[in-house]
Amino acid sequence: MDVATDTSSMVVRVVSSRTVRPPPRPRERIPLTSWDVAMLSANYIQKGLLFHEPTVAVNVVDHLAAALADALADYYPVAGRFATEQHKDERTGAVVGCSVSIDCDGQGVEMLHAVADGFAVADVIPPDADVPSVVQYFFPLGDAVGYDGHELPLFVVQVTELVDGVFVGFVCNHALADGAALWDFLNAWAEIARARLSNLAPPPLTSRRRPSFERRSSDGGAAAPAMLPCADLSGFIERLDPPPLRARWAHFSAETLADLKERARQELLAAGDAAGAAALTRFQALSSLLWRSITRARRVSPDQETTCRAAVNNRARLHPALPAEYFGNCIDAVSTDTHSAVRASELLERGHGWAAAAVGRAVAAHTDEAIRARVAAWAVRPVVYTLRWYDPCGTMVGSSPRFDMYGCDFGWGRPAAVRSGKANKVDGRASLYPGREGGSSVDAEVTLTPEHMAALEGDEELWAAVTPEKKA
Repeated sequence: MDVATDTSSMVVRVVSSRTVRPPPRPRERIPLTSWDVAMLSANYIQKGLLFHEPTVAVNVVDHLAAALADALADYYPVAGRFATEQHKDERTGAVVGCSVSIDCDGQGVEMLHAVADGFAVADVIPPDADVPSVVQYFFPLGDAVGYDGHELPLFVVQVTELVDGVFVGFVCNHALADGAALWDFLNAWAEIARARLSNLAPPPLTSRRRPSFERRSSDGGAAAPAMLPCADLSGFIERLDPPPLRARWAHFSAETLADLKERARQELLAAGDAAGAAALTRFQALSSLLWRSITRARRVSPDQETTCRAAVNNRARLHPALPAEYFGNCIDAVSTDTHSAVRASELLERGHGWAAAAVGRAVAAHTDEAIRARVAAWAVRPVVYTLRWYDPCGTMVGSSPRFDMYGCDFGWGRPAAVRSGKANKVDGRASLYPGREGGSSVDAEVTLTPEHMAALEGDEELWAAVTPEKKA
């Protein structure tokens, strides 16, 4: 998305803003864990939903704001701010580190009302084309990072009016929540909004997933704040500008994914890897296709090592498991280089099935023991992720088709499409989303430099697997 000569920002006008606060409650501080602190240099999450024009009489902005205030009664940390506390040696008084907490004092979230002059729903989701540059202006805080949550809201909404629809952009501090937590919150908000539009009382919390903010250590006790060995966090924060990027979406039907999985299975059986064939999933097969296609498009040197990394939800992998409604970050990135390094030539020569099995081994190795080992290692040597962390020759698979994105009906129907902003995009990233048609279909948003995207557009293996998407 090269916007050097782009004029889209001039046609997206913010016409008003308001602060939405939860009902008053006792002030509380919730410590950030190592998973949260690691995201303090990451951009805010930017995800949004495109809707056709409501067929019911409703002031969209007022309606969403009222429902949001109700949702914040349950999800009150979303309306907080970050606060840093220094820790001192009891004997010498010297500062030995600092930790960050969510100061839950009802500071509020921000809601913007904008208008995109002359843009229609069809302009936002053109077929067989790049994501239009105007989409990035449907999201505020494009350059903000997690650390900025000390001053900026942890959550911002921009409601952008189109000629024949509306785009609702959600911007969430990544040190506050991961994707699973964010979409739980958004669906709870949508459920309340539907009830309001039906003149019903908001559903009681007992009928919805109760968010869990409790922080627990590996031994079952209350978790201590994750501490960084410094007096000032600023040394861990980097603000790097990515190069010009292009983003394209590819749709994969359930049938296509089943075919990809079966092709990988047959290749593994032919190679004598019955165990790998038996363990195959559609996620592995799709990750293999994307990893190999992106590697070809980038013309990676044959001897250059390449990896496929994937974001994995730790909640159910821990023993005992964290509840699904745990609100915060609980993710790690698994990598195919956990077992052995892979050269680009090896990745392309060994085939689709071999690459899928490599992804599968990385996921299978991410056990309770491995997760706890990572937490212990972080305590010894804390890491705050920046854009430098991405492998310039690798593929990063993020987001998840398991998130209930199309269930976010705020009272006037399901979304027509899901889109994301410019934040956290790098060359070689693939983000997975549920397909609108359901039935286990998947959409992949691939981000590459213009040169690499031009090469990807000629990748026969990739586009042979892409399914033409039906009009929303």
